Amino acid sequence: MASLIDRMIRASKLDVGLYEEVEADKGSMGQAATIVVLSSIAAGVGSLGVFGLEGLIFTTIGALIGWLIWAYLTFIIGTKLLPEPGTKADFSEMLRTIGFSSSPGVLRVLGVIPVAGPIISFVAGIWMLVAMIIAVRQALDYKSTWRAVGVCLIGFIIYFIIMYFILTIIGINPAQVPTS
Repeated sequence: MASLIDRMIRASKLDVGLYEEVEADKGSMGQAATIVVLSSIAAGVGSLGVFGLEGLIFTTIGALIGWLIWAYLTFIIGTKLLPEPGTKADFSEMLRTIGFSSSPGVLRVLGVIPVAGPIISFVAGIWMLVAMIIAVRQALDYKSTWRAVGVCLIGFIIYFIIMYFILTIIGINPAQVPTS
């Protein structure tokens, strides 16, 4: 199995071959989960000045739950609503590829830097989105990047609505939640 750091670098470089590799490597689930945890801890550390220790804990737990929900939504949307003729995937492939797309998120630890921190966090978020589109395209064996964009967009809207209602039900103001 390839090293975690090497794979994170390749994922961050948007290496299509890496996403194909982890899609096929059933043993890489632990690495994918580790990346999601590292990325969410980095986001929490980067927002410590704003959200404190509670934000760090909430961000980390929320990111893991969010990863599962997001992967499931993209899997269902991509395989049932918007499949291409060659689409074939299983849920664990989606979990692995989306997990690796969180690799650029480790840069969000730099969010603690005054002035530059929020810009770095924003850029890392966009970078993660681009990586996710590639991850989804590869996991679903799409030929069209635009179809992967559509799956991610639809998934994001549904995910946002679900998370908004969950947070509201448990008594948390969604506007005050740190993003992961």
